[in-house]
Amino acid sequence: MLGAQLAIQQFNEAGGLGGRMAELLVRDCRLNAGEGATRALELIETEKVNFIAGPFGPAAFSVNSVIKAKGVPYTPIANSDSINQATEWSKYLFHEGLTPTATAGALARYVVPQGAKRIVMLTAEYIYGQEMAAGFRLAAEQQGAEIIDDIRHPLGVNDYSTLFPRILALKPDLLVINNFGRDQQVALKQAREFGLKRKMKLAVPLMVHTARQVDGHKVYEDVLGCIGYYWGIEDSVPSAAKFNAGFRAISDGANPSDYAALGYASVLSPLKAAIQAQSIEPDALVHTLSSMQYDYYKGPQFYRRCDHQSVQSVFIVQSKAPEQAKTDDDLFEILATEEAAENRLMSCESLGFTA
Repeated sequence: MLGAQLAIQQFNEAGGLGGRMAELLVRDCRLNAGEGATRALELIETEKVNFIAGPFGPAAFSVNSVIKAKGVPYTPIANSDSINQATEWSKYLFHEGLTPTATAGALARYVVPQGAKRIVMLTAEYIYGQEMAAGFRLAAEQQGAEIIDDIRHPLGVNDYSTLFPRILALKPDLLVINNFGRDQQVALKQAREFGLKRKMKLAVPLMVHTARQVDGHKVYEDVLGCIGYYWGIEDSVPSAAKFNAGFRAISDGANPSDYAALGYASVLSPLKAAIQAQSIEPDALVHTLSSMQYDYYKGPQFYRRCDHQSVQSVFIVQSKAPEQAKTDDDLFEILATEEAAENRLMSCESLGFTA
């Protein structure tokens, strides 16, 4: 929310669109597909919004169906490949979030050269986990690694200990945990308690700022992961320093999380497009967004021609011990950066787009 609010504030303070100010209307989709579609229709038909930004999870897809039918520009922040499938896509979709192919692929391209040759995956059996597993497998095998097993689990598991003996018996170099939210936190906590960290390396394709903040260093210690943004890059990336300063000014000095940054970009992009096009008409916004190159908070980005996926960098990180931290929210050490490149995404052809 604060990232989106900052984008609106900056747009209005700069004079808006010829003096016309922007307004942020907030609706809670509760990560529910039906609720997302209902709120999107309400915003479009009752509130007459000019674009929709922000959701992830199941709601990202249901909102996408609504905007496709209604012709409203849309900038979701889901970590998804399937939202870009040609069957899901419309010209109004500009996916600001990362994709599993880019995120898990960046992790694989880092860990395999570091010695991870025999790899086990522990994967949540739903679309997020499946896509992360597929993205990691593709990149790892291209690097010469072997995926010796992919152990699946349902959502909401409270006890992973029955799976750990099977993993230990396989004697992998690396365990990649393809799940999210509470599932990831529980799996990592129990893996530490069970002693897996003494036998193998652990990694997660997506490491989230707020999860690390809540669960602490001990849970995430020595776990490798990827993140779309970390505020600590401000010393070397001018746009990060500018974004961080603006965010701190409206957050009582707190630093922005990765998803705060995505919320900021998902709102700022269509606002910048409106200024450039001098219009809020949907087709004018689509035309301008399609060719925009931008750097709001992490370095250069642009939307790929075929599917309007944001092409962006990925950071490989590990948790930073509290005694090494500069502030309470100095949570990560950046190990490497994979710069923005189209060839890090699923190909347009594999998504169903023709030349």
